[in-house]
Amino acid sequence: MLGTPGNGSHGTFRGTVRRAGARWVRAVRQRWRTVPPQRRRTWGLTAGSAAAGLAVSLGAVTAAGPWDSGQRTAERSRAVTLEADSGVRHTEDARAPRGHRDDAPAPSARPVLAPVGDGAAAPTRAGLAQALRPLLDDPALGRTATASVVDVATGEELFEAGGSKPVVPASTIKLATAAAALTALGPDHRLATRTVWDADERRVVLVGGGDPTLTEERLAGLADATARAVRAGERAPRALAYDVSGYSGPGRHPIGVNPNIAPLTPLMLNAARTDDSRHGPAPRAADPAAATAERFAELLAERGVDTGRTLQARAPRDADELGVTRSAPLAALVESMLTHSDNDVAEALARHTARATGRPADFRGVRAATREVLGSLGLPVDGAVFADGSGLSRESAVPASFLSALLATAAGPDHPALRPLLTGLPVAGFTGTLGGRYDGADTGAAAGLVRAKTGTLTGVHALAGLVVAADGRLLSFAFLTTGATGPAAAQDALDRLATTVAACGCR
Repeated sequence: MLGTPGNGSHGTFRGTVRRAGARWVRAVRQRWRTVPPQRRRTWGLTAGSAAAGLAVSLGAVTAAGPWDSGQRTAERSRAVTLEADSGVRHTEDARAPRGHRDDAPAPSARPVLAPVGDGAAAPTRAGLAQALRPLLDDPALGRTATASVVDVATGEELFEAGGSKPVVPASTIKLATAAAALTALGPDHRLATRTVWDADERRVVLVGGGDPTLTEERLAGLADATARAVRAGERAPRALAYDVSGYSGPGRHPIGVNPNIAPLTPLMLNAARTDDSRHGPAPRAADPAAATAERFAELLAERGVDTGRTLQARAPRDADELGVTRSAPLAALVESMLTHSDNDVAEALARHTARATGRPADFRGVRAATREVLGSLGLPVDGAVFADGSGLSRESAVPASFLSALLATAAGPDHPALRPLLTGLPVAGFTGTLGGRYDGADTGAAAGLVRAKTGTLTGVHALAGLVVAADGRLLSFAFLTTGATGPAAAQDALDRLATTVAACGCR
């Protein structure tokens, strides 16, 4: 899980980065030693090809944005790690069980990326229509398929098919959640979990700050700081309270008890996971806040501070702070949320957006706040319904044109705070929810080129992202479908649409 020590946590950020880097290097070395010689050669060739492509691309690519000046970071990461847990088993977006083998060579993106720039010719409306409309007739897309393609440089919609019709977006609504949070809070904002001293009741209060990325390590650091402050103030606590008043409304998502999302509380440890997973479905604690408080009491006891009983209570408004631990910056949270389609982070960020606009941190507040903030960016929110932050709700509905416009806005020069929305997009064939896709004969050419957010519910499939077309024009796109009966076939059909946009001169 994401998280860096803040005030009240042991160690320094720089030290944490060094330790994390060392652990990563050791893990890579151990992984390399266990790899058969044949696969080592395959990975070596892939990495070498990526490096050669990078050297050529650096001289050609003129715009950075989400493309990191042509850098093949995703390709190298895939070749080295082949991480098994993409974090999206709940949607089956990334898995490719159909014919996929662990020992298959990593896909390779084209060795040279086209230059990006306003001087490149944009596809024509007629050209895009000729290329995409036949693909939208694919029966695998179900009864309703909507589409929108936008020229990022001008903001002009070059193609649409039912693009103004609101439909269920599934997890692509996380793009809206991310944009609203980044706008309302800023990319440097951190989520804080605090302890304060309730002098009247003589108790330590653990105040949930809506941070689902809180880790055992950071909780231990908060216990260190709290124990020091208790001893320094010669305090004698007789209880530990935990405050979950940061959220209001129901304690569960409308989908109910589900391994795809934890109970909705501002206090939880590792997203309430009861196993050692980091992403994707997992068993969850029934009462994450109480479980976290009990663990915190144990950590305090280990440090010589006995708090006695544990109970739920609000912290006094003017209570003295004992310690604090902060999450990674919002920019990093957004990137991880989009890459792994993290429902817990999405719902937390949506509630922080609601609070930032003066609304209650519940579903009603999320709905109103998201609409207001995105409307302030000039986005077409008419007809859009933001029923939740994660996309698990089927009450949400957005037009394809809204998603393509949102991505174009994030890729433009006027809203740099939205850049993490782009850098967090999964890369076709390599990372996150696209890690097991784009490996077929008709989609492999777009591996490493398409960056897009996926979305899947039963019968609902979506893909929205960015791609540099064959002639170097940066385009945003959104394809959404409902009523599909075969998930794998629907995803393949969406991938063919994005591949066509990537390869299209379309004039």
